[in-house]
Amino acid sequence: MSETSPRGAGGSDGGLRAVAPPWVKRSGRAVTRTFGRYTSGGRLVPSFLIVGGQRCGTTSLHRALIAHPVVAGPVLHKGVNYFDLNYDRGPAWYRAHFPLLSTARRRAGNWSVGSGEPQAMESCGYYLYHPLALPRIARDLPGVRLIVMVRDPIERAWSAYKHGLARGFETESFERALELEPERLAGEVERLASDHGYQSDAHRHHAYVARGRYVEHLQAAIDLFGRECVHVIESEEFFANPASTYDDVLDFLGLPSWLPSAFGHHNARPSEPMPEPVRKQLADYFLPYDEQLAKVLGHTPAWRR
Repeated sequence: MSETSPRGAGGSDGGLRAVAPPWVKRSGRAVTRTFGRYTSGGRLVPSFLIVGGQRCGTTSLHRALIAHPVVAGPVLHKGVNYFDLNYDRGPAWYRAHFPLLSTARRRAGNWSVGSGEPQAMESCGYYLYHPLALPRIARDLPGVRLIVMVRDPIERAWSAYKHGLARGFETESFERALELEPERLAGEVERLASDHGYQSDAHRHHAYVARGRYVEHLQAAIDLFGRECVHVIESEEFFANPASTYDDVLDFLGLPSWLPSAFGHHNARPSEPMPEPVRKQLADYFLPYDEQLAKVLGHTPAWRR
């Protein structure tokens, strides 16, 4: 889930870390986090988050946003996974991941004049789906704004499956993984909600269909934060018209107008086509959820148009 930030976006040069030995990376992270905890009082905390969904283009949007002069991302990773997997580490640990306010001010320079202080952000595709993450965010970051990305849930499920297969989280065929999903996820939400130290590999990595029921997760976010604090982006629209979609995001966040030199398409995973019988099965399954989503969005989702 996590990845290094590009240079100039609140982090150091990711290229050097990519070739460093594992023990050097571990030592560097430990030193950075220790220093970060000691200086946590002078560090930024996020004013907005990309909370998901998984495999919906969040990395591409994250990189475009942290390139903005007044936006700072985590020092080490795209996402901290604090509100889902590391909440027991406490707020000082969380703040240790973000740049010092003084550093962010220097980077912003004259861009921050008239737009207030620099803003920090992070991105985590699991926050939208984990049953405790959104309530924790609402409690700990009052006034925070959320960005939610959605994508054709059929393509999202296929992409998540191929991603899990490549990383060793999945060993079954796609058809079998879909059959096993209800059994794998049975009782996991309840256990996550009742045992705050519990982590579920099945819930995190095998929810191919469940994560695509966007309306359920989006409505939970709206109920907690208010519709005015939740901005929804359809991935198809973002990649077709990145500049206008990006400008809408800046307007939502109250950031000065600015465009990166280019918009990348990161973490895309090329793969063979999905079997057509499975696609038809999923299209029928997701239809009622997409119809409910259309009511929340105020228009038909891009993949149904």
